[in-house]
Amino acid sequence: MDTLLAIRARGITKCFGDVVALDGIDLDVTQGQIHGLVGPNGAGKTTLLGLLLGLAVADSGRLEILGAPVGRALDAPDGVAGFVDGPGLYPSLTARQNLAALATLRGSDGRGGRDARTAGIDEVLDQVGLTDVADDRTRGFSLGMRQRLGLAAALLTKPRLLVLDEPANGLDPAGKKHVHGVLTRLAADGTSVVLSSHRMDDLEALCSEVTILATGRVVFSGPLGKLAAENRELDYRLVTSDPQAARQLAVDTAGIGVVDGVGARQDAERLVVRALVPALDDLVARLVHGGIAVRELTPVVSPLEAAFLALTEQQEAGR
Repeated sequence: MDTLLAIRARGITKCFGDVVALDGIDLDVTQGQIHGLVGPNGAGKTTLLGLLLGLAVADSGRLEILGAPVGRALDAPDGVAGFVDGPGLYPSLTARQNLAALATLRGSDGRGGRDARTAGIDEVLDQVGLTDVADDRTRGFSLGMRQRLGLAAALLTKPRLLVLDEPANGLDPAGKKHVHGVLTRLAADGTSVVLSSHRMDDLEALCSEVTILATGRVVFSGPLGKLAAENRELDYRLVTSDPQAARQLAVDTAGIGVVDGVGARQDAERLVVRALVPALDDLVARLVHGGIAVRELTPVVSPLEAAFLALTEQQEAGR
């Protein structure tokens, strides 16, 4: 099974002086998987991404990337690309010139020739939706455009493992949809993606598995479905065709709590209920049986965000 792993980390520790950035990290990322990395500021996410990109080496533990053990040299492992803390760009150069400079640095022997290199640049610019601004200087790019150009730079080498730090940062809805499509297609073609983000909606939309870090330790790693199943009760916003009757049914259903007060916006059209998933399923069945249409049923806070808050708070409290 290990041959199917793009990343296999065991007992990874990294310190900066007296600060323990990573404390015995274990991590498995399957080939062709989009794996999310989430945690509060200072949890160790950037340090872990840096190890994967060869920008730092662990003090102890074992790290294998794409089936090969990572040594002590500061060098990106073969088949790996990405960026941490935003892509490094030359503001006085155009998007195309930035990619050409990077391609020259990576392939100084000229393999493939200038024509092949130009075709590759055009291809990745098209992939990230920047063809129309390819000849504009990047000093005028928005944050979202710079992020997309950073993704294009990472794609130049056709990596088998893509490591990205906040790739959707600064993107408008159309840009985010475009980048999500790129990453989804890459994963479908077998590329593994590790991405760090503070946007829970991005992680839930893209990732099949997530790892939550707190104080340099893994507090959860696994499928999103398992995270939701293990989570405590969640608050759900419920909008129906008969709010008064729905409220009474909620009160009468075992395992359902009707949430009133600050933070639980109640009005004539909606109510907020607190429940585990089985009790919520029971309530929906009773509403339908009673002829009450369910027009909206959504978590007030997403399962990932709720679990993130609960697990990281527990870790901080136990320090």
